Amino acid sequence: MFAKKSLGQNFLIQPQISIDMVTSAQISKEDTVVEIGPGTGVLTKELLRTAKKVYAIEKDDRLIDPLKETFKEEISSGLLEIIHDDVLKTKPPTEPYKIVANIPYYITGKIIRHFFDQTHQPKSMTLLVQKEVAERVIAREGKESILSMSIKIYGTPHYMKTVKAGNFNPVPKVDSAILHISDISRQNFENISEEHFFTLLHTGFQSKRKKLSKNIKELVSPDTFETCKIPLDARAEDISLENWVCLSK
Repeated sequence: MFAKKSLGQNFLIQPQISIDMVTSAQISKEDTVVEIGPGTGVLTKELLRTAKKVYAIEKDDRLIDPLKETFKEEISSGLLEIIHDDVLKTKPPTEPYKIVANIPYYITGKIIRHFFDQTHQPKSMTLLVQKEVAERVIAREGKESILSMSIKIYGTPHYMKTVKAGNFNPVPKVDSAILHISDISRQNFENISEEHFFTLLHTGFQSKRKKLSKNIKELVSPDTFETCKIPLDARAEDISLENWVCLSK
């Protein structure tokens, strides 16, 4: 089965990475799991060995019948359900669930935001993403970004492991990483508006070289910077999640 470039497919071929992902996600027989893009089923196989129930969402028409044939016993027993659809158009299960997936690099941000926006958010997300993206999410170099703040407002990201390009077919041009996002909730929005927070965040990062106080001067007064203990010469990439929440309040 050749990979479709238009779908951003890089099939996982190393079973050990599947084991590492399941371990990172802390999957047990009590867990319902949503897998995005099962591909040839390497990760699916490990999830079925460890989870209570797996929903596998696959967009590629060519893969549906092979997946149904490979896992016909698990489908028959109710352990696995194959959902033939675009993940960005699907609704998650209503019971508590975790996401474990090797996702297309080009829609990483859209997939994460899609599930954060759901009424029933996942308990956690364990994703294979570009190494550079995972490093940006955890702000490895000490500089935050729209992506890192958009994730940290909902959960806690962890860089679990680097995954070399040779573990995929076709071999991508860059290495990947296992990114685990735990403790997902909306608790940070108990006293602030999600819409207002993201308006502030995007405005703050609009001109990265400018001081944050200049970027958001129409939204926040200088007194608020003092209240939130943020230097007036700070840039958006320099301040913490707690600072953004304080500014939003």
